[in-house]
Amino acid sequence: MIGGVEDEWDVGAAGSVDEFGGPRRGLIEEARQAGDDAVDVLAKVTAQMDSGEQRPEQQEMCRAVAEALVTGTHLVVQAGTGTGKSLAYLVPAVLSGQKVVVATATKALQDQLAQKDLPLVESGLGQRFSFAVLKGRSNYICRQRVDEVGSGGIQPELSPDAGSAEGEGAEAEDSGPTGPAPAGLVEEVRTLLAWSGTTTTGDRADLSFEPSGRAWNMVSVGPRECPGAFNCPSGQRCFAEAARDKAAASDVVVVNTHLYGAHLASGRAVLPEHDVVIFDETHELEEVMTSSLGVEVTPGRFRALAVAARSLVEERDAELLAALSSIGEQLGTLLADRVGTRVLHDEAQPPVDDRELAELLGRAAEAAGRVTDALRRGGVQASLLAQGGGDADRSSRKTRALAAAGHLTDDLHRLVGRGDGEVAWVDGNRRNVRLRLSPIDVGPVLSAVLWGEVTGVMTSATVPPRLVERVGLAAFDTEELDVGSPFDYRSHALLYVARHLPDRRSPASEAALHEELALLIAAAGGRTLALFTSHRATEAAATALGPELPYALLQQGDLPKGRLLEEFARDETSCLFATLGFWQGVDIPGRALSLVTLDRLPFPRPDDPLLQARRDRAGGRAFSLVDLPRAATLLAQGAGRLIRTAEDRGVVAVLDPRLATASYRGVLLGTLPPMRRSVERHEVVEFLRAALAGPA
Repeated sequence: MIGGVEDEWDVGAAGSVDEFGGPRRGLIEEARQAGDDAVDVLAKVTAQMDSGEQRPEQQEMCRAVAEALVTGTHLVVQAGTGTGKSLAYLVPAVLSGQKVVVATATKALQDQLAQKDLPLVESGLGQRFSFAVLKGRSNYICRQRVDEVGSGGIQPELSPDAGSAEGEGAEAEDSGPTGPAPAGLVEEVRTLLAWSGTTTTGDRADLSFEPSGRAWNMVSVGPRECPGAFNCPSGQRCFAEAARDKAAASDVVVVNTHLYGAHLASGRAVLPEHDVVIFDETHELEEVMTSSLGVEVTPGRFRALAVAARSLVEERDAELLAALSSIGEQLGTLLADRVGTRVLHDEAQPPVDDRELAELLGRAAEAAGRVTDALRRGGVQASLLAQGGGDADRSSRKTRALAAAGHLTDDLHRLVGRGDGEVAWVDGNRRNVRLRLSPIDVGPVLSAVLWGEVTGVMTSATVPPRLVERVGLAAFDTEELDVGSPFDYRSHALLYVARHLPDRRSPASEAALHEELALLIAAAGGRTLALFTSHRATEAAATALGPELPYALLQQGDLPKGRLLEEFARDETSCLFATLGFWQGVDIPGRALSLVTLDRLPFPRPDDPLLQARRDRAGGRAFSLVDLPRAATLLAQGAGRLIRTAEDRGVVAVLDPRLATASYRGVLLGTLPPMRRSVERHEVVEFLRAALAGPA
């Protein structure tokens, strides 16, 4: 590793105190020196950039991160758009000489770190250091599956991991390049088999096309079915294991937050040991951990396991596999009408009698355990490396099926034996139903398994209110910092609240909103990202305004998200109507996005099962502890789509009068950038006229 402040301070000093109970003065001085050194290196790094701009906000964050890594203090930093927060944490992280994991929310940010920011830091530092990107196992082609498919002919096979969200490193967006896929499943798989012999990484993102899920499933494995390198005939040449080995040997490892959650859920068995974790886009941390630390069971897992085990067990166990598939079908039928609701209530008189579901889950756990026993009777040995000849592929398939059966059994037992701090609920839709178990509060779990083991740095342009408490940091030495943004929001942006609009519960509210939206779009000359809190509201506005607008109207669902954003940016006067998936992750600089409208304050649905459980736990403080922080974070994310560069100008229009009248408006306004504010539409028109009169 690069030598940093760790080379110069006395071992043990970080934990020592003086006679008055404070940190040693030497440690304080060490931290200050580390901050100075980091800021100096940051200046060298930014000098290589086209702008070469010195940003006080970036320097302040850089210094704070450097000092936190010396003292072992957890740090939460709100760094507004334009701060350059990735360099502000990467420079001190590298200089610290500690093993660092950076967890990001999106693949786009992972790519930026690995392809741009980390090489830039290395160049500015003048010394080499090692870094790696590590993804979930199912992102890599499996050599053993390739061998099996290649030798046995291309026969579609359902993986025991199929039909459920990928536990390691799931992402909400598409990963990998887009391009024309080969026609037909067989041809597609043949292309993947050929590619496996030429690729050096096995990473799905390195393909020249995006494979179908069915084709990729035939040549990859997920975490629930992989037996591990030691028990796999191809373990010594495994792409996923090679990526893990590279990560273990690197100074900085870039992952996504879902993979870090899987690391914690596995008892810290997924990622290499490390000293520091940096969570970028930390506004998503709580929800990602809620998903990662929970359990998900789908009917497809039962069917897939039965298919995978069919040729691997004795004939007398055929009825057992049929029973397992039947249980999966029963589960799907039982849950189809319960999507979006809590199940398995512990109250004496629950809203719905779930005794049938509880009994079915008990039988499911018993059946999955019996399948495990049947597979073991099939002769799977502890180590497949001791087996040779033509049985290797069969043995490998048995071991994968055993792993999948074991994971399914464990997940079912956890559902049956759920604790007081967990909530069971049904997610998805009637055709793709999922039974989920989630921790109501991730704070206690993270407090127990994470914050006492590593130093945490959390950063985002929008840090949710009460984040320290909600992620279990309250009992640890933690500092919070808001460095602001280098952008001149007061001159370049206007926050408009349509206070005159009727209450959204009024029958006349929708027509009034559409009229207001049409007037604002006309003032902006198109150039509008109209954000809505529901698909119904999006469609209603598009239907009402589409025939009247003299500008191209793009609507979510017309094209894939990436293509839709490309078209929106290309046609400067076009308008894009979209719902919650576009409230964050949209980066359209320039005049093409001059107006962002939000149809209403984004409070969560009152019937959301997970939030219902959190509200029940919060009692009389539910609104302030559960609903208000989520609305504030999403509101800030939506408003943050407007100003993406120092030259951008425009208006954020909130078409919900509550932001100007409600008693809680101060909390919501406090999360927004320091824009000028107005409740007068004519001021919006004047502001946009002036903004659009500037240079294109």
